Amino acid sequence: MADRKLIRRALVSVYDKDRLLELGAVLSKAGIEIISTGSTAKTLQGSGIAVTEVSQYTGFPEIMGGRVKTLHPKIHSGILADQDNSEHLKAIADLDIEPFDLVIINLYPFAETIASGAAYSECIEQIDIGGPSMLRGAAKNHGSVAVISKVTQYDALFAAISAGGTTLEERRNFALEVFRTTAEYDLMIASWLGTQISMDIPDWFGLIWKRESSLRYGENPHQNAAIYRGGPPGIVNAVQSHGKEMSFNNYTDADAAWRAALDHTEPCVAIIKHANPCGIATGIDIAAAYLAAHACDPISAFGGVIAANRKVTVAMAEPLSQIFTEVIIAPEYEPAALEILMKKPSIRILTCPNTKLSPLEIRPVSGGVLLQNTDKIDAVGDDCANWKQVTGEKVSPQVLADLQFAWRAVRAVKSNAILLAKNGAAVGIGMGQVNRVDSARLSIDRAGERAKQSVAASDAFFPFADGLQILIDGGVTAVVQPGGSVRDEEVIAAASAAGIAMFFTGTRHFSHA
Repeated sequence: MADRKLIRRALVSVYDKDRLLELGAVLSKAGIEIISTGSTAKTLQGSGIAVTEVSQYTGFPEIMGGRVKTLHPKIHSGILADQDNSEHLKAIADLDIEPFDLVIINLYPFAETIASGAAYSECIEQIDIGGPSMLRGAAKNHGSVAVISKVTQYDALFAAISAGGTTLEERRNFALEVFRTTAEYDLMIASWLGTQISMDIPDWFGLIWKRESSLRYGENPHQNAAIYRGGPPGIVNAVQSHGKEMSFNNYTDADAAWRAALDHTEPCVAIIKHANPCGIATGIDIAAAYLAAHACDPISAFGGVIAANRKVTVAMAEPLSQIFTEVIIAPEYEPAALEILMKKPSIRILTCPNTKLSPLEIRPVSGGVLLQNTDKIDAVGDDCANWKQVTGEKVSPQVLADLQFAWRAVRAVKSNAILLAKNGAAVGIGMGQVNRVDSARLSIDRAGERAKQSVAASDAFFPFADGLQILIDGGVTAVVQPGGSVRDEEVIAAASAAGIAMFFTGTRHFSHA
């Protein structure tokens, strides 16, 4: 049996009072002397638990509204004394200082305070100073001191007390959690304070990623994988209410689908396979949007991941339930729609109320990361009112609306990207090709007869007229593209000769990852 270190004396100072009285009762019953601070001491004393207040022990009062209370040599010496070092023990004994065997601290709620939108001065007040100092000191000295930094560790502590004290392994695990906690706390403060200084792309940033769960495997069965939570809310925060466990590829496709659906303000459904849309459409309601999105490429939609930017209704759930679908994600569901979908045992049903995208996106590369502003449909050139028409006659409101839809939808398509649209729905998509000619040809081939009288969006300019000519020959009547090629005049000439309308946005939406 592992050697256990007896707990005789504890320092307790907690902001989170959850289970505090239970904690106090366990310590008191075990005969452990409790030294505590202000509100923690009062709460314990109010329940009849014997406590010595820190100010009484140090002989120094709490001052400056509690900013200074535990920053005292009698506290930190008791925490840092190595109880296996005779010189340490003599030093504190000469000063009438007793060592602590247990330190229980949790920190001021800084993260919660900034998340609430509190004023700058209030956020500053929630930066804990004494708490991290005591935690780190106790964690450093875990050979002698057990340190508890979270309420969730109380049960493990109670078990150790019942067993006669803590083992070295237990104290090491407690110490590890402290350094993780204080690292995250300091990073949160530094990141928040950095946002108070106007800087589009920071010169320093950091994130703490916490493992949410292990996955069966990664992109392929021979790859180990896990999913971690960190940064702003997103797909990881979605709640799964039904279906098989999410896989690595489910997560990547669900994220792509969710982003694609959120690009649109009208009811929109995006169907994703291998991180690319195989269908995306808007409609008068979410059911109409789903039917139009599925019609784009029914073959590829089999086994797809579906995102809806509105509540899923019975009218959407009924046809969807007839098709094998891996994942569906939406902000909410009608109860009857959930009942329909849950009859499919394998479909993964996710609810994600968060509809705000992170302002920054990170992409790992060998030796570091790339950081950029998230590509959103919010640039000046994304509004059709700001487009420049370079060829053709004035288009109808319906054609302009289709062009606007196609432009929003093509952002979600991997480059090189061409998307054909008609009546607010994609009818043909060419994606991920190494040249724009192949993407144009693929979009026409997939659309078939639906290409006639459709409109097209290209995520970047046409470097030559050949890609555009394929669209013209396929029956496209209007095109929207960024413009900016050295051969724009050649491309404009081809569009003029065909009599089609072409618009330049001045904005590009490459998606390479």
